[in-house]
Amino acid sequence: MSANANSINHSGSSNIVELNVGGVMYSTTLDTLLKQPGSLLASLFKQDSDKAHLVKDSKGKVFIDRDGVLFRYVLDYLRNLKLVLPENFHERDRLKQEAEYYQLPELISSLSMAPKPSILPPLGGFQQLTGNVSAPTSGKSTGFITLGYRGTFAFGRDGLADVKFRKLSRLIVCGRVSLCRDVFKDTLNESRDPDRGDDDRYTGRYFLKHTFLEQAFDMLQEEGFVLVGSCGSGTNSAGEVKPGLDTEEAKWQHYNEFVFERR
Repeated sequence: MSANANSINHSGSSNIVELNVGGVMYSTTLDTLLKQPGSLLASLFKQDSDKAHLVKDSKGKVFIDRDGVLFRYVLDYLRNLKLVLPENFHERDRLKQEAEYYQLPELISSLSMAPKPSILPPLGGFQQLTGNVSAPTSGKSTGFITLGYRGTFAFGRDGLADVKFRKLSRLIVCGRVSLCRDVFKDTLNESRDPDRGDDDRYTGRYFLKHTFLEQAFDMLQEEGFVLVGSCGSGTNSAGEVKPGLDTEEAKWQHYNEFVFERR
C-alpha cells in the first residue's frame, strides 16, 4: 500500500472506520477490527501502528485491494467470532483464501472443516396430497424422472370474460428409458426419440399420449416416486399474433418442470 494516507483518529475504542474493500463500502468500529490481535487488520489499525502505509480512496475511506463481496463474511466473523454462512454457499475456498490474507487462523480452521450435506426432503404439500409415499420402494430401481409442460395463460377477452381452462400442448418426459417405460407404460410416446433399443440410457425426447397432468402425477405416485423439486417460468411474447388465435392466449406462455425421485 502506498504512503500517501492520512492518520486515523484513535481517540476512543468505538470510533467508526470507513472501509473500501475492492469497491464495496463497509462501516465498522475499531473494536471490531482489533478483535483478533494477530490479524492483518489489527496490525493495520492498532494504536501504535504506522498509518502512513494505508491507502485511501477519493472520499477518505481506507482502501483494501481484496474481494469486497467476501469481506462481509470476514467482518461478520470478527463481530461475532463465529462462522455463519448461507445455505449452499459455494465459495468456501475463496473465502478461505481471504481468511489467509487477513491472517485469521480460527476462521481458516472453520472453513477447512467439511460442511454438513444439505438434504432436501420431499415437498411436504405433495406428501399430504398423495399419502405416505416417502417410504423406500423395495425391489425397484431408483432414479429421477422430470416431467415438463408448456402451456398458455388464457384469460379470455380483455381478461374479463370467457375465461378458458388450462391449455397444455404436450407433457414432456425426461429420464432413464427403463424408468420412463416402467412408470408410463403404454401412455408413453417414443416416436420422437431417435435412439432405440438399450433401456439403460437417458432421453429427453419422450412425451405422453395425453395432456392430463394429474394423471401423470398419479402414475408416478403409484410407482413410488416422490416430488423433490419444481420450477416454472412465464413469458410475454411481443411478436405478431397469427390470425384466428386468441390475443391473450398467444401472448402469454409458461413452462413448468417437476422432478420426481424413487429411492
